[in-house]
Amino acid sequence: MAEVRFDQATYRYPGAERPAVDALDLTIEDGEFMVLVGPSGCGKSTSLRMLAGLEPVTSGSIRIGEQDVTDVAPKDRDIAMVFQTYALYPHLSVADNMAFALKIAGVPRAERRARVAEAARLLDLEGVLDRKPRALSGGQRQRVAMGRAIVRQPQVFCMDEPLSNLDAKLRVSTRTQIAALQRRLGVTTVYVTHDQVEAMTMGDRVAVMKDGVLQQVDTPLALFDRPANAFVAGFIGSPAMNLLSGRTSGDGVAVVDGVDFVIPRAAAAQASGAVTLGVRPEAWRVVGPQEDGFAVTVQVVEELGADSYLYATPPGVDLAARPAGELVPQIVVRLDQRTGLRRGQEVRLAVDPAAVHVFDGASGLRLGA
Repeated sequence: MAEVRFDQATYRYPGAERPAVDALDLTIEDGEFMVLVGPSGCGKSTSLRMLAGLEPVTSGSIRIGEQDVTDVAPKDRDIAMVFQTYALYPHLSVADNMAFALKIAGVPRAERRARVAEAARLLDLEGVLDRKPRALSGGQRQRVAMGRAIVRQPQVFCMDEPLSNLDAKLRVSTRTQIAALQRRLGVTTVYVTHDQVEAMTMGDRVAVMKDGVLQQVDTPLALFDRPANAFVAGFIGSPAMNLLSGRTSGDGVAVVDGVDFVIPRAAAAQASGAVTLGVRPEAWRVVGPQEDGFAVTVQVVEELGADSYLYATPPGVDLAARPAGELVPQIVVRLDQRTGLRRGQEVRLAVDPAAVHVFDGASGLRLGA
């Protein structure tokens, strides 16, 4: 096990106008489960491939423990990679697939068998060790790929979207198994995903990237409660935070579509001019027609039993006048009861000022505490 450190690590693809990863500074503690998350093209997989030695570092450095591995060959970095595709040898049994790297490394047969048996026990694969990959389910194949990494007993696990080929139900069960297994083994793990739900539920800490630049790294709940900027606010959380454009009007008030929103005092002291207000779906509450509130028109109601999601258009949106194919701005509201609301109804929404996040309209940076 070892600490991993990216020190101004940069990678630029040949001929590209900007770096795929731009001056990444990130320290992953010994034994930590770090998740890199962000939209497609944000640089998360490239960062992982730089750590694995599959992409060269244009500038900066990467360290594993006390060793600078920037120019070290992949085979000498003492890491194990789990890919999006299982990459299993179809002609070998599960046991032989898991032991293959050990055999190439010259590990004695008895030790190979012992390591494979231990990994199979951890991954509940003991009953399929003699099968070929074609006889396994997708979840079992992914566990074999995990087992192949475990038997090597590396300093660092690198996982590149290992669950993306599984169906939704299997992804949920497998992600809990991976997180529990990593905590049991205590091996430093860098896990890449575009799924922020995976990131929130699996990582000790989560690093959010955009356009090759690290936006924020913190615990999942800290990212949710105190996003550093509007991008992180809109990316972390499901459904995403509602982001509303407005302007400050003094006295701790921001105006959105003619409606006054009281904003936290610390943010009001820093805000000037254009701002973006962030409101989580669960922070809204429906108020009576005579009360002050943000008037919206209901478009869709999703009744999920335990709670409901209300999708509505904000004031001033004329759906008939919008060009075909243009995305319609939406307000998403999470309610903990069955609403009885129907499409076309107008409702008023209110929010506690303490639950309003405020971001600078130009830079997108968080204002206030």
